[in-house]
Amino acid sequence: MNYQKLDAALATALSDIQNSEESSLGVFIHTEPILNSAATAVLESLGVSGVTSGKDIFTATLSLNAISQLSEQSWVKYLKRSQQLGLVNRKISIGKLGV
Repeated sequence: MNYQKLDAALATALSDIQNSEESSLGVFIHTEPILNSAATAVLESLGVSGVTSGKDIFTATLSLNAISQLSEQSWVKYLKRSQQLGLVNRKISIGKLGV
């Protein structure tokens, strides 16, 4: 595992993983802009969808072992944990306008 390619949130989450084969972490995979066929094959074998030429950011839900494998690839720049986004539903009060 090349921890230099992981952001702090992902590195912390990896320490909580019980099953290293279970795909449970959502990650952003930042790669070199132009991937060769071997790199494309590695991404596709890990279940990364939408691997096309010219694209350099991918999302996937990966296992600890898959993250470790990707972190060792020279064409992977860094891996970042993705977060679940929630809807913001709050009222904003403008207050009274006075003269």
